[in-house]
Amino acid sequence: MQKTSQQYDAVVQKCRQLFENKLKDYGAAWRILRLPSLTDQIFIKAQRIRSLQENAVRKVDEDEVAEFIAIFNYSAIALINLEKGVVDQPDMSAEEAIELYDKHIQTTRDLMLNKNHDYGEAWRDMRVSSLTDLILQKILRVKQIEDNSGKTLVSEGIDANYQDMINYAVFALIHLNYHQEN
Repeated sequence: MQKTSQQYDAVVQKCRQLFENKLKDYGAAWRILRLPSLTDQIFIKAQRIRSLQENAVRKVDEDEVAEFIAIFNYSAIALINLEKGVVDQPDMSAEEAIELYDKHIQTTRDLMLNKNHDYGEAWRDMRVSSLTDLILQKILRVKQIEDNSGKTLVSEGIDANYQDMINYAVFALIHLNYHQEN
């Protein structure tokens, strides 16, 4: 579990750095995105990963890593917007955005540690393609919950699904050795 914590933190650091840099470039423009728009953006990224995994020919020179990072960061943004609500104009300083990002990632990390303990690090024996499929399944669940006006009868809410997508993206990035690059 110690190795997982270290690898997880290294991946988070790289995802957070990109989030910070984009925040400098664009500000908190993402604050205007409604949850279905964020869910669809994550869906596009996951579909692209699946396409990259299944097709031998690539017409855009990018790999799965950038897409998993995008899933991580869009899911974090979704958690922030779920908590704070959606606005018509960006309303958040970079400092506040990073504080909320860190808060949600820490909660998600804690969830991972608890689940990882109970599941015995089963994810280490999974394929990246299976993690991609699980992310797609979570997206479809979120879409259904959104279509049900956020209501569930017996299932986890939207926030838990975004947290799982973050954790699956981290696991995939660990498998892809992203934490050791650069």
